[in-house]
Amino acid sequence: MDSDELSEKQNRGVAARIREELARRRVSRQYLADLAKISLSTLEKALSGHRPFTLATTIRLEEALAMRLRVSETLDNVAAISNGHADEQFGAYSRASVAWIEGLYLTVRPSFGDRQAIFAYCTEIHWNEAASNLRFNEKDRLDAAFTQQGTVSIPNLSGHIYLSTNTSGQQRLIIVSRPSITGEMYGILTTLQAGRGAQLTPVAAPIVLIPMKALADAPLGRINPDQPGFDAYAAYLKRTVEEPFAMFLPGVAAP
Repeated sequence: MDSDELSEKQNRGVAARIREELARRRVSRQYLADLAKISLSTLEKALSGHRPFTLATTIRLEEALAMRLRVSETLDNVAAISNGHADEQFGAYSRASVAWIEGLYLTVRPSFGDRQAIFAYCTEIHWNEAASNLRFNEKDRLDAAFTQQGTVSIPNLSGHIYLSTNTSGQQRLIIVSRPSITGEMYGILTTLQAGRGAQLTPVAAPIVLIPMKALADAPLGRINPDQPGFDAYAAYLKRTVEEPFAMFLPGVAAP
């Protein structure tokens, strides 16, 4: 076995975790291969056991999925490592203590492409057994190429929830409040906005995660002022800054 290749046992574990994530996130192998910048043939052969995963390929897949795929061979399973608890860097929470946050959320924020519109999509928060922590992944985005996934931190000290994406060092962060009595989480998104050509500009915006079960047949995509759902979504975003759950401070550079 090449020193850059995973062992047979590691290969089986990595393949099983990848198949689980593909099913959970409802994405294709081609989508994952493109996201990880590897060929579909390489991914298919590794998943089928015809070719070992290399360390470089595994790291790319871990970055694309925002999760660790490799587990120490000296331990039977992740439970032996974590005992059902997330690492301290995520808040050291147990699965039982954060079960209330798992589920599907309607996510609304201002549209970056049209300042008069609102952008709506789904975010799923779930427990990942392999990593032993909460993960999130976005679904049903109009701009599917920008779909995000990552880790969920819930520290006791701040009383807030952090949804973080880290792809090859490029990061996006959502900070939201603990759920209100009706389940909504209000906060702020910091990310990069795509401009002309390859230009990227840092941007911040209010964001709200609303339990999907509270809004039957919620419209998704770019919602314009004359479309159903706009007024309700606008009210959620307005509450974010009026209560305030998030503040946008004026300063010497403010218009």
